[in-house]
Amino acid sequence: MSTTAYLDHAASTPVRPEARDAMLPLLGELHGNPSSAHAPGRAARTALERARREVAAAVDAEPAQVFFTSGGTEADNLAVLGAVLGAGRNGTAPIAVVGASEHKAVLASAHAATRFGGGEIVLPVDAGGAVDVTALRTALARRPAVVSVMWANNETGILADLASITLACAEAGVPFHTDAVQALRYLEVPATVPPIDLLTISGHKLGAPKGIGALVVRSRALLEPLLHGGSQQHGLRPGTENVAGAVALGVAMRLATAERADEARRVGALRDALERRLLAAVPDAQVIGAGVPRVPHISAVVAPGTETSALLMHLDRLGVAASGGSACTTGSPEPSHVLQAMGLPRALALGFVRFSLGRESTEGDITRAAAAYPEAVARARRTEGALHG
Repeated sequence: MSTTAYLDHAASTPVRPEARDAMLPLLGELHGNPSSAHAPGRAARTALERARREVAAAVDAEPAQVFFTSGGTEADNLAVLGAVLGAGRNGTAPIAVVGASEHKAVLASAHAATRFGGGEIVLPVDAGGAVDVTALRTALARRPAVVSVMWANNETGILADLASITLACAEAGVPFHTDAVQALRYLEVPATVPPIDLLTISGHKLGAPKGIGALVVRSRALLEPLLHGGSQQHGLRPGTENVAGAVALGVAMRLATAERADEARRVGALRDALERRLLAAVPDAQVIGAGVPRVPHISAVVAPGTETSALLMHLDRLGVAASGGSACTTGSPEPSHVLQAMGLPRALALGFVRFSLGRESTEGDITRAAAAYPEAVARARRTEGALHG
């Protein structure tokens, strides 16, 4: 049995036994191609469509609006770049508007739009992580192809005001996309008016395996496909579907929906206890986003006089698995772009650690992390002092 306190669930959470068991038949006897007309193909198709219904039910969508992808990154790319490429036929400008603290999959997609003859507008965020509303309305006046603002930030857990943003986009006639990867485990899709146009899901944040995700698309007319070669999923995301992965995603989302309220309370209480103990042990540390609405499982902590890679190394040696923000940028010598966008001083942002909890997290994990963190900070500060002494 592992003695590590795993507090990196925002990067990847264990596959749920129920999801694993549901996908196993699709890797064996139910191996047919869901596009085939014979009996094995029909059986695979039945399983795929059941999974589509389960995903749709979890996000208050219609099954026909669920498009399976290889994960959150592909879904973000399809939403942002697909909208830019489809702008001509929709009468909008080929411009992607994104928040400065978005996941790199969204930021990079917006930047890629410039290589396709389009444009990007990056909206500033304030010290609390909120998108600048004045800048958003100015951008909306240009009638861009899409606005993308993530529901729960993957590094800080800070929640966006989706109701206000979706309303502003609707009034301007601009489609709205949100990366909901970190939010769906603990939060219900808000009853915004109008509904969210495009919504990204990632399986391995919910208890499904890596390599499966989905994009919820309210209207297929919004997007141009990025892949070509088949009629699967109405041609918007062609290619033989990952049926086993889709089935696991459906099960994981159904279970997450049933447990959501209880798990949000339990995990939120553990997160709050962890933060109290960390700040008591390291008084000059700060919790990013404290005092503003956050998703319950993420705690972003900075300690002056430290460096992220040193902190993570020492935490790992002390039996605590955490991260320095998005797993997609681990190893970068630069501080988090999210913290920089929020105006955090570079010297402070360099000492960033993200603790993220999940279904398997226990009070024992919190106790271990609370004991390890001050020791890791002390060791990291000694290292920094020796380097600059």
